[in-house]
Amino acid sequence: MNMRNLALLGVVLLLLFAFVTLMQGNQSHANAGNISYSAFLEKAQNGQIKTAQFKGDQISGKDSADAPYVTTMPGIEFNLGEKLAQEYGVDVSAESVSRGGGVLGYIGNFLPIIIILGIWFFLWRQMQGGGGGRGAMSFGKSKARLLTERQGRVTFDDVAGVDEAKEELQEIVEFLQEPGKFQRLGGKIPKGALLVGPPGTGKTLIARAVAGEANVPFFTISGSDFVEMFVGVGASRVRDMFEQAKKNAPCIIFIDEIDAVGRSRGAGLGGGNDEREQTLNQLLVEMDGFEANEGIILIAATNRPDVLDPALLRPGRFDRQVMVGNPDIIGREKILKVHMRNVPVGKDVEAKVIARGTPGFSGADLANLVNEAALLAARRGKRVVAMREFEDAKDKVMMGPERKSMVMSDKEKELTAYHESGHAIVGLNVPATDPIHKATIIPRGRALGMVMQLPTDDKLSMSKIEMISRLAVLMGGRVAEELKFGEDYVTAGASSDIQQATRLARAMVTSWGLSETIGPVDYSENQGEVFLGQQIMKSSSVSEETSQKIEEEVRKLVQAGMDTARRILTEKRDDWIALSEGLLEYETLSGKEIDELLKGKPPERPDDFDAGPTSAVPVVKPKKKPDNGIGDSEPEGV
Repeated sequence: MNMRNLALLGVVLLLLFAFVTLMQGNQSHANAGNISYSAFLEKAQNGQIKTAQFKGDQISGKDSADAPYVTTMPGIEFNLGEKLAQEYGVDVSAESVSRGGGVLGYIGNFLPIIIILGIWFFLWRQMQGGGGGRGAMSFGKSKARLLTERQGRVTFDDVAGVDEAKEELQEIVEFLQEPGKFQRLGGKIPKGALLVGPPGTGKTLIARAVAGEANVPFFTISGSDFVEMFVGVGASRVRDMFEQAKKNAPCIIFIDEIDAVGRSRGAGLGGGNDEREQTLNQLLVEMDGFEANEGIILIAATNRPDVLDPALLRPGRFDRQVMVGNPDIIGREKILKVHMRNVPVGKDVEAKVIARGTPGFSGADLANLVNEAALLAARRGKRVVAMREFEDAKDKVMMGPERKSMVMSDKEKELTAYHESGHAIVGLNVPATDPIHKATIIPRGRALGMVMQLPTDDKLSMSKIEMISRLAVLMGGRVAEELKFGEDYVTAGASSDIQQATRLARAMVTSWGLSETIGPVDYSENQGEVFLGQQIMKSSSVSEETSQKIEEEVRKLVQAGMDTARRILTEKRDDWIALSEGLLEYETLSGKEIDELLKGKPPERPDDFDAGPTSAVPVVKPKKKPDNGIGDSEPEGV
């Protein structure tokens, strides 16, 4: 039973209940026991009448047995009430009769029925979609919003850093503007385009720009707007959405987060969801079924293409899958310039320098960076946003806000300084690693201190020598604690470093084939989604002997990194101690200041100097450390 029939049944039951309640009031007199006037007088003379109530020419009451009765006088009899009260001992009362006429009486009797009919008519209108289709019973109506206003229009000029995606979608814009150009050669308009990319890369903005460039109606809806607890509601909304789109064709329908409704059917342990699967089936039929929807282009966005149903991704439904990834350095510069349009920036601000310092940032990250810089400038009472605010905002986004209220003892500061110096000195002396961007012992976020190592260019891969060097840098903090304070006084501060080193070493052995003992064989664990039917149990293809060899190889790699760090800190002990004392004095040192300090030149700072990056070294967003972690926050993607 669908929702509309269920609502109609409820209305009918409500009307029956009201009618029965009304009739019970009318039947109270009918069941009171009508008697003739003569029988009434006879009972009164025999003392069988207990009460009598006069209302016009009608007498009602109860007899001696408490049985109700009703009688009507054939004519007006004077002094009957007095006679009943004095001679027969009847309790007599009277009720006045309105002299407004019989019309008002009839209206009063039929008023409940009129009210019930009015309620029924109102509910019927709601069920039929009256009032714009947004009534209380319009469950099956589409929630898609139509954007046709000029105000707030977005074009490709407002989108930067995704040139490849714009080029792919430019053809759709040209087809909507001039379809004859393609139809002459037999070309057909693409049915749909799927925008795939990490969160914050601008997928929704690109879809709005396509509509703005083509100047066509633009329907926007989220995938979660289709799903309801009642089976069939989502499918009804899909049908209604395409019906509205046909009336406004040519047009664009944009479904954000389509994975909410487009997940693979026939799930494994999680079972099926009839409502979601029916909604997906209806969407598949509307996109490419018996009836063609000419002039309707469906653009969808998701950051989880792996969970989508294969039938949704085939050509004829989503003809194109457009990758919208994180921008490169040129794209980041363009994005920064777009977001700086409405921000008064200082003359020393260079978007290219900031772009070099933000590899891995998405469009949303860069927008947040510009906003944080503007907030810092406003907090400091400035009229323009200078480069210093952008650098401070970059540190805040990367490493978290400074915890200035946190009080550290001198022993903890010393321990943190030597720990972070161990990371930095090892990083400066391994064969291949990223440059040191900043070292600090000021607590930021959940870390008590950190060393930022940042690449000079956008990196897409990592070589074996870089991985081995990375292991040594990760273990430099733990080795520094052992060399300075002894093995009995090492702390839990290296827990995050050990965890990352173990994860990197295991990936080298099981996934990347960088172990001579194990060889180029993939022994990584299956990461399939259980609720998509891709994995029911853990893979058992690794024998116990091979598993032991894997663990031994992982331990060897981590131990080799630890031995390398111990050798470097022993050979460069003077540099290590000098850097540790410099951190205790200055608390924060940039990469350039560290180089000068190791050459015997202490950094020169004005009285109002706030330690920050002094060079345009690229940054990578760090991972947060545990609450008890002491050490550096490492870049993501290792």
